[in-house]
Amino acid sequence: MTQTSATSVPLIQLNDGHSIPQLGFGVFKVDPTETERVVTDALEVGYRHLDTARIYGNEEGVGRALAASGIARDELYVTTKLWNDDHGTGSALDAFDASLERLGLDYVDLYLIHWPVPSQDRYVEAWQALAQIRESGRARSIGVSNFMVPHLERIISETGVTPAVDQIELHPAHQQPAVVDFAARHGIAIESWGPLGQGKYPLLESPAVTDAAAAHGATPAQVVIRWHLQRGFIVFPKSNRRERMAENFDVFGFELTHDEVDAITALEGAYDGRLGPDPAHFG
Repeated sequence: MTQTSATSVPLIQLNDGHSIPQLGFGVFKVDPTETERVVTDALEVGYRHLDTARIYGNEEGVGRALAASGIARDELYVTTKLWNDDHGTGSALDAFDASLERLGLDYVDLYLIHWPVPSQDRYVEAWQALAQIRESGRARSIGVSNFMVPHLERIISETGVTPAVDQIELHPAHQQPAVVDFAARHGIAIESWGPLGQGKYPLLESPAVTDAAAAHGATPAQVVIRWHLQRGFIVFPKSNRRERMAENFDVFGFELTHDEVDAITALEGAYDGRLGPDPAHFG
């Protein structure tokens, strides 16, 4: 395997003219007291795309690591998210300001609505607020997370603004083809969360994965990350361990064959499917 550098990471062109590094680092469930160290390690490994959220409680730690890194702001890509109790226009604008302050940044590269929360029926209002934030220049791009096709159809039809990305639970046993197909038709980039199945089913022991790993001298996790990349998804695995961060980042020295990609894709539905909350009911 060859050592990956930040410049090795492909860029995905978004529908708003901006671009996003296809491989990043997520801080979901990273303890706030550990976040600065973990993100510092990730930056030193070579990651430049960081994904956080207000509800994670660790924006401050991300911001401290960024400030101490000495890395130029235009070399970094930072995402954060609007939580469910801030979907009102005023609340969304205030929540965004608070996230910027915690991060210590003048702008973020991407701001997402974290969940649609249909029971509140305010996600269109929240989306309108994000459009205002983008117009102000304080978020370069805006998008959504956990939006299914009906949610996407509604915000596009009612506002005329198409999200740049939709961040959804996506791993080989749960590929959400309806959302992926809709996104492809509308130029919406797909970001995969839980890309390795969160250890909740034996993905990394599947023959489709282990055979490809043996063929390429890679680990099973590297093979699955590579599958996401070759499917065109944006992916940001997380780890608290520097050696695992480096392993997850070192995925550009090999390429899966079409048959290997197809074999992993065929795992759709092989296990329990959705592992996280159902967006139709969550929140």
